[in-house]
Amino acid sequence: MKNAGHVFLAKLGKTTLRPGGIDATAWLIEQANINKDTKILEVACNMGKTMIQLCERFSCNITGVDIDKDALLQAERNIERHKLKDKLKLVHGDAMALPFENNSFDIVINEAMLTMLKTSDKDMAIREYFRVLRRGGLLLTHDVVFRVESKDTQQNLRENLSKAINVNVEPLDKDEWKNIFERNGFSVSQKIGKMTLMNPFGMIHDEGFFRTLKIIRNARKKENRETFKKMFSFFNKNKNNLGYICTVAKKI
Repeated sequence: MKNAGHVFLAKLGKTTLRPGGIDATAWLIEQANINKDTKILEVACNMGKTMIQLCERFSCNITGVDIDKDALLQAERNIERHKLKDKLKLVHGDAMALPFENNSFDIVINEAMLTMLKTSDKDMAIREYFRVLRRGGLLLTHDVVFRVESKDTQQNLRENLSKAINVNVEPLDKDEWKNIFERNGFSVSQKIGKMTLMNPFGMIHDEGFFRTLKIIRNARKKENRETFKKMFSFFNKNKNNLGYICTVAKKI
């Protein structure tokens, strides 16, 4: 069985696995007014990169939850390496049934996950984020957005993106993303931009020149070449049709 795209890229050495890269994540964080007393939950924390960066910058307590036990093991190693075990907590759990009490967090961060869920599951996850947030709390998300209006074109992109990254995904357009948060109790502001995930200049910006060279060397290996070529070709062919969307959703 082939790995999902983000798992494949991580194995090549890519550390930034978000549609809009480090700049989009930075924009989200700047909207949140985080301080040392802010209680944060990161859903789909993956290898813990964002958690570690936030803790080192703001000295705040963060809980990370992920359904992937292998990702949590890697996150645990990364946290130990940065000597942040007293500030960062990892929990194995499902976004659609979070193991936390109501009104537990000031901020929920969820990047590059909602895109992977079908619409009914998106609603379930967002309702859970609403439940665990305190009133006035913020949900910060970062996902894939359609930049074309034609529903036929969107459906074609959805199908081909799923094939390219070996996992079924359901991106939405800007209005659909806005509506799904609003119908679950949030007020919304958004930022849209170009996808950088597989863009050569975006990779250099996110990973640095030498790590990008390492990723390319790994991608050129016989066992990786076909999958990388398929992903690279799709994303660059559709660079004007797909982008990233960052959403700041406030619990009202």
